[in-house]
Amino acid sequence: MSDERDARTAGTSEGAFEVAGSVVAGTSGGSGSGRAGEPGGNPGREPGRGSLPGRVLVLNSGSSSLKYRLLSGAERLASGTVERIGEPGSPVPDQRAALEAVAARLAADGLGLDSPELTAIGHRVVHGGTAFTRPTLITDEVVRGIEELVPLAPLHNPANLAGIEVARRLRPDLPQVAVFDTAFHATIPPAASTYAIDREVAARLGVRRYGFHGTSHAYVSREAALLAGGPEANVIVLHLGNGASASAVSAGRCVDTSMGMTPLEGLVMGTRSGDLDPAVVLHLARAGGMSLDEVDTLLNRRSGMLGLSGDNDMRTVTERLAEGDPEAELAVSVYCHRLRKYVGAYYAVLGTVDVIAFTGGVGENSALIRERALAGLGALGVTVDPARNARGDTLVSADGGAVKVAVIPTDEEFEIARQTLSVVSRTNRG
Repeated sequence: MSDERDARTAGTSEGAFEVAGSVVAGTSGGSGSGRAGEPGGNPGREPGRGSLPGRVLVLNSGSSSLKYRLLSGAERLASGTVERIGEPGSPVPDQRAALEAVAARLAADGLGLDSPELTAIGHRVVHGGTAFTRPTLITDEVVRGIEELVPLAPLHNPANLAGIEVARRLRPDLPQVAVFDTAFHATIPPAASTYAIDREVAARLGVRRYGFHGTSHAYVSREAALLAGGPEANVIVLHLGNGASASAVSAGRCVDTSMGMTPLEGLVMGTRSGDLDPAVVLHLARAGGMSLDEVDTLLNRRSGMLGLSGDNDMRTVTERLAEGDPEAELAVSVYCHRLRKYVGAYYAVLGTVDVIAFTGGVGENSALIRERALAGLGALGVTVDPARNARGDTLVSADGGAVKVAVIPTDEEFEIARQTLSVVSRTNRG
């Protein structure tokens, strides 16, 4: 459920219905084989990913939207989005109304929220800090802990908490689990998670590398390791969408990641700058007279591909590139240079690499970005086969290359459901 994804409909019984003028778009039933992030995107079972031992509702509560997916076994039973929550003129005033709309949609399809077959509800929570390093059964104490982390994720954690509060009120009898974006990166060693600033200041304000997109990196790195023959593989994951991040994973444990204390650090993104000399912020304030809020808006909402080219959609930028647009050329060059630099850095961190896995809307669908990001890395055993890459095969690396290059559709909702049921199972065993 990263920021570039939406509900996909191909291959399903699809529908969209209005809740007093606000749209809840949903799908139910079916199975499909398309990739997430492209038309026809993966509504049903993913080959090789296993099956869930129960029915789980996954909720991703945003500030003005609620995304949901209902999964059972290896099938997606329903999914969709409630939008414009709490916006002027919207008849969906809050998360409670949104979740009630979802419940009504599910009930209309015979999949009601009150169904005895529903095993648990899994909630995506963006920031777990150092307090929550694994999926956690939600209690009043856990809710208070998430509230204490709001200063680290002021836009996301309050919305996540609103969804949790409403779901607990509607189904107080059902186990509900918080799955944290940051948790997969909790295994990063201190050498990689520590910023070189005054230790007392860092400790007091929680300044360190946390990392994000954790559910995607967990799912994709595990699938990539299967391609290399087992869980001991070393994997570099490139999650490329409107938000983008890289991770270095050794034997299933994350040892480094590109996003830092916030999702602003690291790769070039749709509207975020990624890595930047910290003194640029001082220069913008001193020489440019910009306030902190103005700098925040510039770096998070007006930078990245949008700042470089005027467009944040990679499809539009690459179309302009094909037409010879110099701004698009520069934007793609900067984007791919940053990717290549991180691949090289994580190769050094891991020592050896078995698989480089592309995922997310851009990673799964842009052959051009995959090709240019890995160009010139033949000496490291990284080569891309042009024909396989153009087709978007699962393996796009050339025969004989030491490093497999893979295209692996992410499935964060499945990962949240898997982790949710794992917690419920452990709790039941007692």
